[in-house]
Amino acid sequence: MANATDSANPNNPIYGPFFGVMGVACSIIFSSLGAAYGTAKSGTGIAAMSVMRPELIMKSIIPVVMAGIIAIYGLVVSVLIAGSLEPPENYPLFKGFLHFGAGLSVGLSGLAAGLAIGIVGDAGVRGTAQQPRLFVGMILILIFAEVLGLYGLIVAIYLYTK
Repeated sequence: MANATDSANPNNPIYGPFFGVMGVACSIIFSSLGAAYGTAKSGTGIAAMSVMRPELIMKSIIPVVMAGIIAIYGLVVSVLIAGSLEPPENYPLFKGFLHFGAGLSVGLSGLAAGLAIGIVGDAGVRGTAQQPRLFVGMILILIFAEVLGLYGLIVAIYLYTK
């Protein structure tokens, strides 16, 4: 009877690639959840604002675009990790843990960034409809929220290349 560590190299257990695949899944799932929330929440604000000021719709799309970029970060890391997955005999457990950590870093930071973009985007577009001078402040806060996802991408790429 074979157990989980039966292979030519005990550092390459049969469950090693599981962690790499979980990194791929966490990366795309969590970053897409953040992007979806940011898009939905900002879209709600745009819909509410456009009833009174329809001329501001195109100017208010910025939070939705920024939320969509968060999902691209997760997609990039998922494709990188998925491209380096190998059969268990060639895939060390350490590499699986690194890929899992990379997926979690970009996924969870993307989720946090998407939540921030959604909340700021919703309040920002509604406020900009009433006071147009709020637009620059809204954009600055959205940039700071987007950078949270970018930090996760940088850490993920660093872990991936380790």
